[in-house]
Amino acid sequence: KRLPQTVFEFIDGGAEDEITLRDNRAAFERIKITPRILNDVSVPDTRTSLLGKEAKAPIVIAPMGSCMLAWPNADIAIARAAAAHGLPYTLSTMSNTAMETMADAVQGELWFQLYVLKDRSFNEQLVERAWAAGYSALVVTVDLQAGGKRERDLKNGISIPLQISLKQVISGMTHPGWAWQMLRNGSPQFQNVKGYMGQQNADLTIAAKVGQSLDAAFSWEDLSRLRDKWKGKLLVKGVEHPLDAARLVTLGVDSVWISNHGGRQLDGALATADALPAIAKALAGKVDVIIDSGVRRGVDILKARALGAQAVAVGRAVLFGAAVAGEEGARHALQILIDELQLSMKLSGVGSVKHTQEILMT
Repeated sequence: KRLPQTVFEFIDGGAEDEITLRDNRAAFERIKITPRILNDVSVPDTRTSLLGKEAKAPIVIAPMGSCMLAWPNADIAIARAAAAHGLPYTLSTMSNTAMETMADAVQGELWFQLYVLKDRSFNEQLVERAWAAGYSALVVTVDLQAGGKRERDLKNGISIPLQISLKQVISGMTHPGWAWQMLRNGSPQFQNVKGYMGQQNADLTIAAKVGQSLDAAFSWEDLSRLRDKWKGKLLVKGVEHPLDAARLVTLGVDSVWISNHGGRQLDGALATADALPAIAKALAGKVDVIIDSGVRRGVDILKARALGAQAVAVGRAVLFGAAVAGEEGARHALQILIDELQLSMKLSGVGSVKHTQEILMT
């Protein structure tokens, strides 16, 4: 209700016919739990180990760009909410907050997500800046060789910087609270790549503008060199095939992140919950597995754990929380997920997220 339809659809929407967007949810809904009984579930333990550190729940904040379209300084608001819950936060290359600003503003576990750009020297600068700013992990996104065709954005004319159109003016008049915040804080910019993408082609959708800067030639050899250069933990995001996951382990990555970009890239891609069992089997616990796309309820987190994921990554759910009430809204959204996870654990007879394997029947 608070967001103009154009902004809501930018967050909510997917690519083309949104087949994968819908199937991401349907895949989680298809998974059935077989509850166990007579276990002590009086105090469900949601703590887990993630990249060698303890997280208070098996949740990671997924990288999200253009969050300031929803709320001023939304990146920082969500990161602070994550820190308050003891969860890692992943800052997007295309965030509206510079990585150094984020590191100064938030006392919590911070990861930096890298979109591989055509300018290799600029990529190196981003990686060096992330290390210097204290980011403990680098998340390399590999499923964005080009920007997905997001037809809702094409229809609505969503771009950064925002272009003033009749539709935008009407949205502002019908959503005065949002419009006032946007006017007071100015149009969002991609702060981490400021000076790289420039302001040309400002009429492009956000996905298209980002897409024209991406390096579609990035290869296994390039990833191997990046592994050698980066001193911290390395995660690879956008994996759906078990053979790719197994090969990543041989390169020395610390985590495989199963993702189809929330249904915003290839329409018709495999739902992540359907991809998880084969990848978990192929990796056999050698590295942590993270899964995103379609996680909307606490019970989804329990299902993902039972299928072999170490944690889930959430994006839209917490951004919608921030869109309503900033940091407080993001905290509340995360608390809803954690409360639902604990309730699902009790009703499933699972006392700890470390013991979830027995609630799925094969």
